[in-house]
Amino acid sequence: MAALSLLGHTEAIYAADTDVPAKALAAAKASPQPAPAVCAGFQDFFFTNCQLAWYGVRFYGTIDVGYGYQTHGAPFDPNFVTGASYFLQKMNRTLMWGIAPNGLGQSNVGVQIREPLGPGWSFVAQLEAGFDPYSLRLANSTASVFANAGVPVSQQTTNGDASRAGQFYNSVGFLGASSDVFGTLTVFRQNALTTDGVLAYDPMGGAYAFSPIGFSGTVAGGGDTENSRYSTAVKYRVAVGALRAAALWQFGGYNLNNGSNGAWGAQIGGDFRLGAGTLSLDAIAGYNKDAVNLTLNGAATNTAGQPIGAMLPQTVTATLSNNSDLMALAKYAVERLRLYVGYEWMQFAPPSDPFTAAGTGFTTIVGDFVCVGCGTATGGTNINSTAFSESAGFRDRVLQVIWAGARYDITDTVSVAGAYYHYHQNNFAASAANLAACNVAATNKSFCAGAMDAVSGLIDWKFAPKWDTYIGTFYSSFNGGLANGYLARNNVATTAGIRFRF
Repeated sequence: MAALSLLGHTEAIYAADTDVPAKALAAAKASPQPAPAVCAGFQDFFFTNCQLAWYGVRFYGTIDVGYGYQTHGAPFDPNFVTGASYFLQKMNRTLMWGIAPNGLGQSNVGVQIREPLGPGWSFVAQLEAGFDPYSLRLANSTASVFANAGVPVSQQTTNGDASRAGQFYNSVGFLGASSDVFGTLTVFRQNALTTDGVLAYDPMGGAYAFSPIGFSGTVAGGGDTENSRYSTAVKYRVAVGALRAAALWQFGGYNLNNGSNGAWGAQIGGDFRLGAGTLSLDAIAGYNKDAVNLTLNGAATNTAGQPIGAMLPQTVTATLSNNSDLMALAKYAVERLRLYVGYEWMQFAPPSDPFTAAGTGFTTIVGDFVCVGCGTATGGTNINSTAFSESAGFRDRVLQVIWAGARYDITDTVSVAGAYYHYHQNNFAASAANLAACNVAATNKSFCAGAMDAVSGLIDWKFAPKWDTYIGTFYSSFNGGLANGYLARNNVATTAGIRFRF
């Protein structure tokens, strides 16, 4: 039953850097619902809820396309996971209309396997690749960063780091065994526990175009988006009555296509009857050693924190840190209404294995080598191991995120959702000089205290078993140190789209 919960995609929702069903954290039902019929023809495939499944093997996919308007947007990038810049980023700058892919989640193709091994036991496996429905390229956000190296901020396409780096298994790629009694054990590429938490408890279902914790994998990755998935990990889930527990351990490091040199996670939760509804609670803790965050750095800024001059060199910089995180989640479902609230605390500390000598480095998840001081003057690569070190005038960074919202099913086919999100960063300056810099202006440096506020609304109509259309709007605003290096301070993205899931 735990395997059915993990592998059930018929009602899956997707996050910006995450692709596991929201039901992953839900308690297994005592009596699983009958599986949809197998497709018998072309018409069945498009107009019924039939599946492409034979002998325990199911092929599935999602295509999500749309069009939208932004008050401060940036050009479409064919590699970047979301394609469009729904959530405000440094390069967002101008009013624009444009194509808007993956509004509710990542377009993808995949295969699932659930084959009985004996009474109460099954072999389970899943392989999934996310892609852009317009360019048909595999999702490769990390490549979008390297492609914009040496390009002025005001001329960049949408870009940013992510765990998806062009792999054919960029969503998930795991296998394992499941028991009705002992739970499910899987190995290789799979979501972090915090990723599963975001998917299950975000009112917007992690929708790229309407959720900052969906668009960016920072929350899902416990601080850095590359850690929202691990390519070499062991994950265990078990449910006992109304309670559930999970654990994850990442083995191997950068050389095995991971964004850290080791990680662990633990989760405990359950579903409890409360009045006429069900209260779901989950707590998740995690740790990532030598976590990687790839960004473009180097452009000079004025005292207000805005890029000036040529806005170069724009060097690809890998910032390393040891990240600890705690996540608390709650959801109450009663009849057609679901209420959500979530909180995460993330701490960034100096890495265990810093790179300090000139020329030393490692290979990123996209396969490019980054090293200390390599071509920084011309927009090359660099590694920052001291972003949170006392020796460099800093202390641990703490990022706190809280969100709340609701989803209501007006009818069996029409639902509406609304949500609010808030980020808060501490002032992690330690030296007198760095503290003085923040006194000049809160946006003067990226290490000054700052905040982000976002609000979104969405209406979704499922007009056929595999089809839905949607429209919504998403406002995001940055201030203080979190706005440092940004061309604009806010963005309103309104998006309409259509999605086909089979």
